Amino acid sequence: MGMPGRSDAHLPREQSALRLSLVASAVLAVLGVGWGMVAGSQAILLDGVYTLIGMALTSLSLRAARLMDAGPTPRYPFGRESLAPLVVGMQGLVLLGTCVYAALDATRVIFDGGVEKVSPGSMAAYGLLTAAAALAVHRYLRRSDPASDLLDAEARQWWAGALLSLVVLTGSVLALLFSDRLGSGPQRYLDPVLVLAACLLLVPQPVRMIKTMAVELLEGAADQRVQQAVSGRIDRVSAQFNLDRPALRVGKIGRKLYVEADFIVEAGHWDIADEDRVRREVASQLSDLPYDVWLNVELTTDPTRLK
Repeated sequence: MGMPGRSDAHLPREQSALRLSLVASAVLAVLGVGWGMVAGSQAILLDGVYTLIGMALTSLSLRAARLMDAGPTPRYPFGRESLAPLVVGMQGLVLLGTCVYAALDATRVIFDGGVEKVSPGSMAAYGLLTAAAALAVHRYLRRSDPASDLLDAEARQWWAGALLSLVVLTGSVLALLFSDRLGSGPQRYLDPVLVLAACLLLVPQPVRMIKTMAVELLEGAADQRVQQAVSGRIDRVSAQFNLDRPALRVGKIGRKLYVEADFIVEAGHWDIADEDRVRREVASQLSDLPYDVWLNVELTTDPTRLK
């Protein structure tokens, strides 16, 4: 039994949150690229370019959200929820590539003897401003729709951007505090070292996004948090109808959650009407989950179904 279609309550929140993220990305991207070029800072420029790429990916997420919200069509009878992990994975690949390129360029700069002195005060001001903005957008996205994979990926981008800004801020403040002791020599390496530190902090985010894409597109099991939520509800149904624990399979693609529960029963004691009652109760128990549940419940006398 399927329960197709994305919940209408989630749609305006998801799309409005993506639009806000897009506007914020545009503002900070222009700020970062412009500030970085004027200040001559590769670290600030990386932050701006990272945000600029994020803006393009947000546009892609918004387009994907609209396509998924259209629901099933004659050509796509099960909807297009697979767009969610695909977009998340594409975001991860692009962001990972950005980090690798920035790290290689920073390494080259270090071997070339560093860069001309960049004002730590200017870098600190930029880091403080953009870190505050990124954390605010991240918090808003997390609260908008916790079940949305697209918003989760978007929030990860903003968290990574906040980390990048905080690295710039921290390094700049330290340079200001110890500028008299260090002299001008070590400060030539401040900018590329900050870029390398930021890349090391950012890399885990896109790696997780790529892993999410692979697991969902290959129809892997849902994560433990989702499986436990489903299993607990199924156990309540088992207890209510005095049934043994079923063979349970739980998979997830985007907001779509596939649940298959096969109960083994004694021959001659259950009929189709009983199976319908169990199915309705399972559907009722799962109805509060923030996903579109596609449910299959079967009562069978064949124990091999548990294998």
